[in-house]
Amino acid sequence: MALLFITIDDEHTITQDYPIHIDPALESAFTITNEAIILREVTTLNLNIIALAVSQSVGLERYEKRLDTLFAQSRRIVESIHTFSITRRGHLMQFAKRLALTRHDMVSNLLLLDKPNILWDNEEAESLYNRLAFVLELYDRHEIALSKLSQIKEDVMLVMDIINHKKSEFLEWIIIVLIAVEIVMGLLKMMH
Repeated sequence: MALLFITIDDEHTITQDYPIHIDPALESAFTITNEAIILREVTTLNLNIIALAVSQSVGLERYEKRLDTLFAQSRRIVESIHTFSITRRGHLMQFAKRLALTRHDMVSNLLLLDKPNILWDNEEAESLYNRLAFVLELYDRHEIALSKLSQIKEDVMLVMDIINHKKSEFLEWIIIVLIAVEIVMGLLKMMH
């Protein structure tokens, strides 16, 4: 029995353990359950594919945790919309930047949108990867993460629209006051 143990060191350690059993009597090349991977034989290709899929799962979990934090921050921003001032616009821009970078990193680092090159020429390897991706729910979790990102983006855009509206309203009032001052000064000049 081999044990695949993947860890990503970030703010918190994320690990996934996936036991790998070898059974030469297995009828198919592999069997995958939620608890273990059973291979008929160990090959470097099989181990690379398993490592890839599990590392994608761990990476996805890392982004899921980051998104939970961003989602909570987004909620606080929306809840404080009535007290959000024009001066805090920079804070919101930083948040939007973090959000965009997270989305970019997810797409480029997880490689879930592209089929790995090692699968192109080997049907058995592709089948192993697809089964692992299904069991680990890689594509469903990725879609949920992208959906959360989209929701946070909508929240940020809503707050930015409100801030821009407040800024426009403030500028309109400045123009109205300046026009009123100009009229008063003109009237005072005419009286003298």
